[in-house]
Amino acid sequence: MYRRAYVLLIGIAATMGALAVITAVSIDRPLLDPEGFLGPAFLRLPMLLLGAFLLDVLPRTVWLSRMNPTAIPGLVRERVRFHWTRERLTLMVLGVSCFYVTYVSYRNLKSYLPFVMGEKKYDRELHLVDRALFFGHEPAAVLHAMFGEGFSAHILSTVYLWFLPLVPLALTAWLIWSRNITFGYWFATSQCIAWALGTASYYALPTLGPGFRYPWLYGDLPETGSSTLMEGLFYGRNGVIHGDLERAVQSVAGFASLHTAITLLVALMVHYTLRSKVLKWIFWVNFGFTVVATLYFGWHYVADDIAGLVIALIAFYVGGIASGQKFDRHGLASHPTSTTSAVPVDVD
Repeated sequence: MYRRAYVLLIGIAATMGALAVITAVSIDRPLLDPEGFLGPAFLRLPMLLLGAFLLDVLPRTVWLSRMNPTAIPGLVRERVRFHWTRERLTLMVLGVSCFYVTYVSYRNLKSYLPFVMGEKKYDRELHLVDRALFFGHEPAAVLHAMFGEGFSAHILSTVYLWFLPLVPLALTAWLIWSRNITFGYWFATSQCIAWALGTASYYALPTLGPGFRYPWLYGDLPETGSSTLMEGLFYGRNGVIHGDLERAVQSVAGFASLHTAITLLVALMVHYTLRSKVLKWIFWVNFGFTVVATLYFGWHYVADDIAGLVIALIAFYVGGIASGQKFDRHGLASHPTSTTSAVPVDVD
């Protein structure tokens, strides 16, 4: 059942890794691990897998044991026997490893963009499209007038920055706790597809983004976590390009918006694989506010967000087909169905 998901996960990770290595060699740049706070990859991957296992077992065991030490070993054995099956362990190892390779390759290929594409940018063209879509007005000015430039800026900044922990937390949640294992393959595969397509979009249409290209349009906004991040990325990019920062990656690229793509992908997964209406509302609202934040702070043009929507929909559908989902044809009422050796169709 998972053969196509296996092929896609491993194929995307291998392709992205190979492209990162080939590009690094061809432009004589180092291949870096941007998330190296836990040491080298051969240590970090086992630690991530162990951490995921402990995150599932320990809180549950402590809660059910009512702090009775004699009950703990039995509860741990029961959880391992019924939840951490060979299917689950395979999903965890494959999902984490392939996503890790894909994401690290994405970060490196994004960093190499200025050295491969040079100064070729399409910011002016996309900015003109934005102005046309807003009937001659600046999207930034319209949104700042609509939402204000005070408290709302801090709210939107928080939503935008929530993306950073959302990516690993969401992936971990579906790999560990999806009672239907195919949903874990679905999400992991879709994530890898989205990051790979996002990387391709950077090279197809390189841009900086309006906040970097036209910073004066955002000068009246208060200092927020988003503005601090943008400033850090600006100076980091200059340091990498001009050689002052040799062991760092630059992370500035506008088209397409992966904030839009990934938050939409998460919202779709919640909508189609969970039953909680509260969670569905939370993640759809999070997606909507994230899109607004990308334009409000100048991270992206409208075209970037549209491209992000397309990436999410492609990744969601292809990942679903690869993991064995079957989509009904009833518009908004449609739902994917799947099963495993132990989980029937009607179980979350």
